[in-house]
Amino acid sequence: MSIKWIHAADFHLDSAFVGLSREQAKLRRRESRGLLERLSNYVNQNEVDIVLLSGDLFDGANTYRETVEQLVEALGAMSARVFIAPGNHDFYAAHSPYATLSWPENVHIFRTREIECVALPELHCAVYGAAFTDASQETSLLDGFSAPDDGMVHLMVLHADLNAAEARYDPITREQIAASNLDYLALGHTHRFDGVQTAGRTRYAYAGCPEGRGFDETGEKGFLRGTAEDGIVDITFVPFARRHYQILHVDVTDRDPISALRDAMPESAASDLCRVIFTGETDERGVNIKEIEERFASDFFYLELRDETHIRQDVWARAQEDSLRGLFLQELRTRYDVSDEAERRRIERAARFGLAALDRRDL
Repeated sequence: MSIKWIHAADFHLDSAFVGLSREQAKLRRRESRGLLERLSNYVNQNEVDIVLLSGDLFDGANTYRETVEQLVEALGAMSARVFIAPGNHDFYAAHSPYATLSWPENVHIFRTREIECVALPELHCAVYGAAFTDASQETSLLDGFSAPDDGMVHLMVLHADLNAAEARYDPITREQIAASNLDYLALGHTHRFDGVQTAGRTRYAYAGCPEGRGFDETGEKGFLRGTAEDGIVDITFVPFARRHYQILHVDVTDRDPISALRDAMPESAASDLCRVIFTGETDERGVNIKEIEERFASDFFYLELRDETHIRQDVWARAQEDSLRGLFLQELRTRYDVSDEAERRRIERAARFGLAALDRRDL
């Protein structure tokens, strides 16, 4: 018998989207809620049997009722059994949406810190899970668990921190996973999919988040599709994000920055959020960030520019001039030669502003 499931996590619905304009942030929140209907359609179109949601579906306690209602509606529309393991951002409590709203019959929410089993005999499968009941969970929810050898497919959904540096978010270990005897462990908490791993006989993975929320969440985002048939578990990553965060490094050495950026622009610029970091060497003027922003802002959904270029060596060579300019550069170069990288960047900025002032030009 074949079983199909999808594994998703860390939606962080109603995130603030700090850094975006008010209108952009509102649009991103609407798009995040739109993810729910898209996911429901995927489940139904692909005849998925089980949906495993590994926590942090909400970004916090201050969730819009409209958002919760859309989640309830989307999950209820799925022709699949849905299992939710609340995490540290959406932990189960008396005041949480998980406790205060009426959820569809096909949705099972794990409500305690004890591993619970839900048997699905029609699928010859059992689904296990547990919940955060506070913003932290300092002991492992997986410790001591082992699924029986009964010929069924054993799945678990859990919000957890594997090999955690500090014990705050359900710290589990590979040894505990290996001892679990599960067929698949669906994890949430880490926002990047780093591949499917194996410990003992158990396959496990973090699905990552389905939509990035900042430049610390770059790369492709989505969910995982799993199947189990004749004892073989297969897991595939499914890209699903509407927009992506990208960091572009653009070298402007011996190049016009505008031309360099135009050549580096991704085809998806109009829909993506991009941070452009200019690198390389320039003269004392550096990169005119304001001019470039005005030129390209309409080409990107969101554009952030940073100037991390260095002053050309021939600019420092003018420190030998017998002039006010030369004395100014000599003083800065003396400090520059004994400074670390961060301080050198500050000195270079000082040089650029100082030289602009000496030349009576804007920077």
